[in-house]
Amino acid sequence: MLKGIPAIISPELLKVLCEMGHTDELTIGDGNFPGHTYGKKVIRMDGHGVPEILDAILQIFPLDAYVEHPVTLMGIVPGDDVKTPIWEQYKEIVATYDKRGAECFEEIDKWKFYEKTKEHSSVVIMTSEKALYANLILKKGVVI
Repeated sequence: MLKGIPAIISPELLKVLCEMGHTDELTIGDGNFPGHTYGKKVIRMDGHGVPEILDAILQIFPLDAYVEHPVTLMGIVPGDDVKTPIWEQYKEIVATYDKRGAECFEEIDKWKFYEKTKEHSSVVIMTSEKALYANLILKKGVVI
C-alpha cells in the first residue's frame, strides 16, 4: 500500500496509469462491455461500479486540459429506450476534479466508441457496473 493512493487502485492499474502519458486514453467498461474484444490490455475490477472507480482514478489522473472533451460517453443507440442517470453521477465526480465539469463530456456513437477504444485506449477496465451505457473513455492530461 502507498499513502495517497485510493485502496481500490490495484498495483496493476497503478502501473498502467503511471506508464500512460499525455493524450493517452483509458476505457472504463460496464458489466456488459466487450473489453477483451476491444482492449489491448484488460484489467478486471469485478465487484466494483464505474462511479467508485472513476472517482479513485481522477484522484491521481489529470484530464487533458488541451482538448475540449477529455471524457467520452457511449451514446445510446437510437430506438433504445434506456435512461442514463449514471451520467449525472459521472458529471458530479468529474466536477470535483476538473473545473470544466460537465463541459468535459462528449457523447459518441456506440460503434465509434468501440473503435476509439480499440485504436486508442491503453487499457480497458472491466467493472461489475449494472447500469446500461455506463462506459466512458478518459484522456490523460499533464501532471503539473
